[in-house]
Amino acid sequence: MAAKIVCMTPEPAAPAPPAAATVPVRIWDLPTRAFHWALAAAVLGSVVTAKIGGNAMVWHFRLGYAVLALIAFRLLWGLVGGRWSRFASFIYAPATVWRYLRGQLRPGEHLDVGHNPLGAFSVFALLAVLAVQLGTGLVADDEIANIGPLNRFVETDTGLAATSWHKTIGQWTLLGLVGLHVLAIAFYGLVRKTDLLRPMLGGDKLLPPGTPASADGAGSRLLAALLAAGCVGLAVWVARLAP
Repeated sequence: MAAKIVCMTPEPAAPAPPAAATVPVRIWDLPTRAFHWALAAAVLGSVVTAKIGGNAMVWHFRLGYAVLALIAFRLLWGLVGGRWSRFASFIYAPATVWRYLRGQLRPGEHLDVGHNPLGAFSVFALLAVLAVQLGTGLVADDEIANIGPLNRFVETDTGLAATSWHKTIGQWTLLGLVGLHVLAIAFYGLVRKTDLLRPMLGGDKLLPPGTPASADGAGSRLLAALLAAGCVGLAVWVARLAP
């Protein structure tokens, strides 16, 4: 009887699973997120207490000192914080801004990962206006019952001019920028279907694999805590200069 020869044909290999289109990437480190929400609360509280006046001005000053500590921290964290929190990651040349507005992105630019060029403008404008508003408040004198802790170091006319700016142009400029900031968040969420709030709450964004992430480990958070402590100390020292 002839032997039956069976030929074994190898089965085709299963296709490799498709690469993930997006993966969670840590963009906003915890110190940046804490700063963002603390500043929002402090600014809102400052506006409300200023409108109430009277005894509420005690809290207006306290919240102002909190803003001082927060701004000082953000300036430092913009130098040593997580990748996307550093100023170097969202200081754009005019040509880059123009290309972004025209939709001409280059590979590897990551302009929409952290603060895009328009968002960067909003961040710097808010920090600048807040710094001016804070500075004018620290040297202000309403000639009634409220005087800033640094008023003694400026001329009378300078203190009065600072008070006028703080209560009028500065206040409305700040409120206008905050309003634009909120409208921009709403526009991105409703029109461009980009949720800007969730990443600022949880820290992660869904991005293509390989997108650089921000450091957010124990060492980074410890550094942030030390810097924050120093900034709080600065605010306390300024507050103790009050007459």
